[in-house]
Amino acid sequence: MKQFFTFLAAVLLTATTLAQVGINTDSPHEFAALDIVSTTGGLLVPRMTKAQRNQINVIDEPVDNPSAGLMIYQTDGTAGFYYYNGSSWEEYYSKNEVDVLIDNLQPTTYNIGDSYGGGIVFFVYDGGQHGLIAATEDQSPGIRWYGGSDTNTRARADGIGAGLKNTAIIIANQGSVDGNAFAATVCNEYSVTAGDVTYGDWYLPSKHELELLYLQKVEATVGGFSDNYYWSSTEDVLGYAWGQYFTSGDQGSTIKYSPGNVRAVRAF
Repeated sequence: MKQFFTFLAAVLLTATTLAQVGINTDSPHEFAALDIVSTTGGLLVPRMTKAQRNQINVIDEPVDNPSAGLMIYQTDGTAGFYYYNGSSWEEYYSKNEVDVLIDNLQPTTYNIGDSYGGGIVFFVYDGGQHGLIAATEDQSPGIRWYGGSDTNTRARADGIGAGLKNTAIIIANQGSVDGNAFAATVCNEYSVTAGDVTYGDWYLPSKHELELLYLQKVEATVGGFSDNYYWSSTEDVLGYAWGQYFTSGDQGSTIKYSPGNVRAVRAF
């Protein structure tokens, strides 16, 4: 301990007589207050726990706060270099760490054809942040649109996301008719597990969503379709609902008890 104070006194004495202090050098850099020269070691800043760090204060300050710019190495919690910014302790991040943090803040985007969310992405918007996913196979090779009751369900919404609302409306209107499955129920009850996630929010696509799905069948982005008539969830008039022929691509209104193929979709 005596030797340490002798060394410290020598450094302080040198600092009062010279503009620069050098360790292992007789000619410290003219712009350096302290110039340490070594080819075998580095600068080791004080190491302490978070609790010890928080006890640091500067006696000659009017308040018990560390001086801005003070740096230590914290050994517990999130270990690393910390500096005091004048009001709180901040962790020091390297450029690579900052780049990783920035990358993690960027929204995840997807492209048409990507395998994601239990199926294949077939439509995207908002730069790929949102879109529609198709199941990888049909949920039925031929099933009726209604549940056995020829009523106006008012499931007539169209466009992106409209199929989800239509599906719920159809099931509420037809669900208790005869207990047998129909187009909306086989989509609503479909689920698929991908990785550790089970996706169960599938629905019968709206007329417009079905058209978007057909376009990706043409592009061979989504496969497994038959050359048959596929149901949409968009009702036309009493007794009829919209669907699409996956041979010609023509959309048409067909009587609800006719058998049609079904491919479930979900949104992300």
